[in-house]
Amino acid sequence: MITHAAVNRQRIFVTGGTGYLGVPLIEALLRRGHEVRALARRGSEGRLPSGCGVVFGNALDGATFADQVAPADTLVHLVGVSHPAPWKERQFREVDLASARASVQAARTGGVRHMVYLSVAQPAPVMKSYVAIRAECERQIADAGLSATCVRPWYVLGPGHLWPYALVPVYALLERLPETSDTARRLGLVRRPEMIDALVWAVENPAEGVRVMDVPRIRSFRTRPRDGINRSLTANGKRR
Repeated sequence: MITHAAVNRQRIFVTGGTGYLGVPLIEALLRRGHEVRALARRGSEGRLPSGCGVVFGNALDGATFADQVAPADTLVHLVGVSHPAPWKERQFREVDLASARASVQAARTGGVRHMVYLSVAQPAPVMKSYVAIRAECERQIADAGLSATCVRPWYVLGPGHLWPYALVPVYALLERLPETSDTARRLGLVRRPEMIDALVWAVENPAEGVRVMDVPRIRSFRTRPRDGINRSLTANGKRR
């Protein structure tokens, strides 16, 4: 995990900051000297890391927090239905889509210059409603004219999210077969430390336009020297 200070201190606003990725991301950003504030419901603020500012509001209603986003440089949107499943399509619309709309509204109101959006790997032959909603969220970000980084993992391994470790040998085989290698890499498993490092890099290296970080890009942080996190990786990135 990254421990050294960032080159340029930034002001960051996080939605979903009390969750599985939000807490370790905020901890990493604070360690690197950034100013971090996070949206929280009343009663949940105690789950935020020490040193993180609190903004009370409803992630599904941008009007409850839009006027408190400024002067953030970057808005990181991590809100979504936990443990996605095919039968949760209604929840995807009510939570994932609604919260993304709210954050886009808030980012525009607050004059945010860069948004980091936690999306999902796509296209995919399964979880089609989930993928479709996340793709719609990406389109709304682009249509709003925001510069953004869309980070697209498939499944993030970590505490409480361990069962897919059993699939690691299967993935290893599929990635070696020509007919399945592209799909297996695009829908590959990533570890939580890799995700956190990828998100930190996205925050510290704002995109111009819309940039996509797919699974191979996220995995590149597995072996990348921690003192090189600020090096520009644009040449290896995907833009659209």
